[in-house]
Amino acid sequence: MTTSDKTVSQEKLNEFMLKVASDFGAAWSTVLINIGDKLGLYKEMSKSGAITSQELANRTGTIERYIREWLANQAAGGYVIYDSNTHKYTLPPEHALVLSDETSTSYLMGGFQTAISFFKDEPKITSAFKSGAGVDWGDHDANLYEGTERLFRPNYTANLVGSWIPALDGGKIEQKLKSGAKVADVGCGHGISTILMAKAYPNSTFVGFDNHRPSIEIANKKAIQEGLDKDKIRFEVATSTQFPGDNYDLIAFFDCLHDMGDPVGAASHVFRSLKPDGTWMIVEPFANDRLEDNLNPVSRAFYAGSTLICVPASLAHNGPALGSQAGEAKLAEIVKSAGFKHFRLATNTPFNLVLEAKR
Repeated sequence: MTTSDKTVSQEKLNEFMLKVASDFGAAWSTVLINIGDKLGLYKEMSKSGAITSQELANRTGTIERYIREWLANQAAGGYVIYDSNTHKYTLPPEHALVLSDETSTSYLMGGFQTAISFFKDEPKITSAFKSGAGVDWGDHDANLYEGTERLFRPNYTANLVGSWIPALDGGKIEQKLKSGAKVADVGCGHGISTILMAKAYPNSTFVGFDNHRPSIEIANKKAIQEGLDKDKIRFEVATSTQFPGDNYDLIAFFDCLHDMGDPVGAASHVFRSLKPDGTWMIVEPFANDRLEDNLNPVSRAFYAGSTLICVPASLAHNGPALGSQAGEAKLAEIVKSAGFKHFRLATNTPFNLVLEAKR
């Protein structure tokens, strides 16, 4: 029996078609949001107040006819507000914090940039669905790396030093960092987490490791731009199972353990590399342990990213493909299998689990 042969609720059908049409609008508008970012349209609107399409075009060196259509799309999506009496458009201050203010802890524009990489990488992921092969992190479009940095930086800025580190080991890790500790940041990417810690705790030494050489090169440049002493912070190419050094007071994994091809091997290497009283901080995307408890808008985004990035990255190394929604219980299994006796949820946000492991 085909769907057309069954009794169908017209009301439910119409509701679902509207939902899909809304998703069309969101998907197609992603390109326009990135254009608004690249051309500085949101930034100009954030400082100009109510503005016409011609005024916005004049101030950004763009063509009014394109700007007029872009603004109509943005108004239809609720990103900007249209006043039919004045024919002017306004970017509310709350929206500006998300779309134009890169210093805001609510800034989310990086998520739209990562989406550009998803569209470009779609043929690779489609092929992987059939073959079972992976797509390694370094094989994605470059928008993924910059977009990830831009997306994660505000969240790390808001929470890493202010609440995540203080929650570790009853505050003892924060005290060690203040007095002088040895820290490794594994899977550091462009080094935003490492740099934040180095700036907050100048008496400690930090080294960031990542197996993606272009990201390490960028991280080293960023540390120089921040004026940080290279004796206090450096970045090196290394894998999570072979990064050098030992007797670390703190080893941190930010949003990366679930991506790895050998998370158990990584956990075992962390165990060997820590001081006896050292701490492993594992920051992961927020997830409940049961699928049915993750069926919400935030997890929808995480599952999408997981399908396109995290699972393929792990499978590229014949890994277990934990996925970004692995959850605390599954992560606990990985950590304890390496010999860690103490594992707990130190704190959390709506977007992250901050986990602590000790011997």
